Amino acid sequence: MLAFFFATLGSLFSVVNPLGAVPMYLTLTNDYTARERAATARRTSLYFMLILVVFFFAGTLILNFFGISLNALRIAGGLIIVNSGYGLLNSKFERRRMTSKMEQEAQQKDDISFTPMAMPMLSGPGSISLLIGYSAANLGWQNSLLIIGVVAVMALLIFVILHYAPLLFRLLGRAGLSALSRIMGFLVMAIGIQLLIYGLVSLIGDIWPQVELMRK
Repeated sequence: MLAFFFATLGSLFSVVNPLGAVPMYLTLTNDYTARERAATARRTSLYFMLILVVFFFAGTLILNFFGISLNALRIAGGLIIVNSGYGLLNSKFERRRMTSKMEQEAQQKDDISFTPMAMPMLSGPGSISLLIGYSAANLGWQNSLLIIGVVAVMALLIFVILHYAPLLFRLLGRAGLSALSRIMGFLVMAIGIQLLIYGLVSLIGDIWPQVELMRK
């Protein structure tokens, strides 16, 4: 169970990549006081946790409502995560999750914690599809509680990273954060490819008996 917890946390941290959100966060909170920035970091982490927990518990309902199979979700989610990882490798994390128009709108908002920070900057399609996939896999109540714990720990890590974003930026700089994002991009692409392969293998496994029956 401990191995499952850390494996899930590693996957979610790589897909969310809160370090990649630091430059944009500092840009949007440039005129904030330390207290306002801390409050924004706290609200962002809480909104992030709420969004992912809701999608996790509603995952099966969402798939059933739209008639989407688990294998189709894994394949689509794998493609999205691979695309996200490719963006990280090419240092296009910010522009892939938030356009310049969205940035301009965010600079005029009084509160950026829900949008654009919690969504789509942190809880984007990749992390949401990952949580829905876990939900639809029917892992049992113990593993489900572990996943909720992973989301809570991830929210705490986001709060710490955003709270100390100015310090991290001074220590690492844009080049250092970009280098870390590229490493994350490699891991994210590996996660996406693994999810894609798993979905394709499961799909072929479901279809193959029917093909054999048709051949007979």
